[in-house]
Amino acid sequence: MQTASEYVYIVRPPRLRAGDQVRLVSPTDSPDRADVERTAHWLESLGLKVSVAEHALDAGSGADRIADIDEALRDLSIKAIIAVGRGAYAHRIADDLDFATAAHLPTLLVGFRDCTILHLAFWERAGLAGIYGEPDRSFVAAAFGAEPAVLHSEPDSHTAELTTTGQAAGVLLGGDQEQIATAAGWILPSLHGAILLLEARSLNAAQIDRQLTMLHRTGRLQGLNGVALGRYIDCGPGPVLDVLRDRLSPLGVPILGGLPIGQGAIPLGTPAFLDADAGTLTIEPAVS
Repeated sequence: MQTASEYVYIVRPPRLRAGDQVRLVSPTDSPDRADVERTAHWLESLGLKVSVAEHALDAGSGADRIADIDEALRDLSIKAIIAVGRGAYAHRIADDLDFATAAHLPTLLVGFRDCTILHLAFWERAGLAGIYGEPDRSFVAAAFGAEPAVLHSEPDSHTAELTTTGQAAGVLLGGDQEQIATAAGWILPSLHGAILLLEARSLNAAQIDRQLTMLHRTGRLQGLNGVALGRYIDCGPGPVLDVLRDRLSPLGVPILGGLPIGQGAIPLGTPAFLDADAGTLTIEPAVS
């Protein structure tokens, strides 16, 4: 298993250009047809050619979801795989995808919270960088451009009060806390030398505590260089902040909270620089 600090070869897919073909897939659960059509129309407005995977609208079977993703990975004309729909079942397919093809014929993976475990799997097995977020205006810069993304801590965001001091550099890995904890037993990459991205939705303080305690007690948080905190939505601000402070402060690394994760698409699995003093997280592009 490679650690973040040792993984000098990061696979960056080519950046998107007008005329490129992209494929909509549902790695988690069946999406709403209207949402798929809305996403397709918006991507087409960028000059992309959009196709919908065979099982995207009826993604009940894990085998079907695997087949859709693998087919897109092996199709040389497909330049990006874009996740649609929301659900809790991406972990069922995370170990069974065509990682060899992903490493040698890299395709850009775009997916948000529910796809965290897929981003982790592709980085662990193929060194593949991706985009964490959904297709929106910031997606254009992340997928079509080649400039670093710079996130600024928002002082009014509840996790901003957890910000410490100091600076850190490392590959940015992580995403949704619950999926990170799910991946810990089998497909979570070593976080040694990494900056850990954490955010969550609809977890209570006890759940957050259990997950972070498990990650800590199993040694999965050892060797971190820094922690980047997004929003903990619908989690309750009071005790949740106490739990985060209690579990993360002993790591002794710079922590930057208040990051607007979820309000735009950002690179994931690439080198980043966290400056808690300046309140910024700078992330190298996921595309070449």
